[in-house]
Amino acid sequence: MENIIGIDIGGTSIVGGRIEGEKIVKQLATDSKASVGGEVTLNSIKDLIKDLITADTKAIGLGVPSIVDRDKGIVYNVQNINDWDEVHLKSIIEAEFGLPVYLDNDANCFAYGEKIYGKGKEFKNFVGITLGTGVGGGIVNNHHLLSDSNCGSGEFGELPYLDSILEEYCGSRFFTRRANQSGYELAMRAKNGDADAIAIYNEYGKHISVLVKTILLVLDPQAIIFGGSISQSFDLFRESVYENLKDFPYPKSVDNIKIITSDLNNIGILGAGALCVE
Repeated sequence: MENIIGIDIGGTSIVGGRIEGEKIVKQLATDSKASVGGEVTLNSIKDLIKDLITADTKAIGLGVPSIVDRDKGIVYNVQNINDWDEVHLKSIIEAEFGLPVYLDNDANCFAYGEKIYGKGKEFKNFVGITLGTGVGGGIVNNHHLLSDSNCGSGEFGELPYLDSILEEYCGSRFFTRRANQSGYELAMRAKNGDADAIAIYNEYGKHISVLVKTILLVLDPQAIIFGGSISQSFDLFRESVYENLKDFPYPKSVDNIKIITSDLNNIGILGAGALCVE
């Protein structure tokens, strides 16, 4: 499709773009007004789309931070937008603009955005993982998003781990709990040779290796593509990840897996737009 709209709906802001070919030719952002939620947030989405749409627009893709009934286009239990327990988002936006609308959760959008626009193009099967405040995951199987029931597969961060869940050790809260600093602040220290910060990133890599082992055992994909803010510091924990994969029971799987990072800007927009390509 030559002209599609991608909208990334977050608890703080909503960002959107018009995609022509593989490029975002116009990009906008607005406050999600999540604390008010309901119709107010819906109107923010509609207003953003109105400022992006043209007569040539073919479809609209929406990425949401929650579970989704893809067939009916219903969003359920959005945790960070008030009064979004059940929103018939597909039918609402289709009625407003008269265009096909596709939606999925944001982690799946990341994975499929990589498939259509990024490094995932070369893989038949891979897992996309976002490392940020949370740890989200999307699964591409046989070139397509996994057709699961509630868009809930790939949420490896929710698995029990140590005294909590994997997300607490693989997301940004690991750094604030461990050192009372953000991952970015620690990364700057580590890059300047600070031994304590380097040790913390090595520890972080050990936890990420558990995430990788879990993915290998459950799905055995060709690749894992990391995105999100923490992935930008992958060089600081890459060695630790591989060091802690040495005890994996199937060494050939470790030899074959490609662990790489996304280099796409505005992946939230591209990922939502990619749903229209599917």
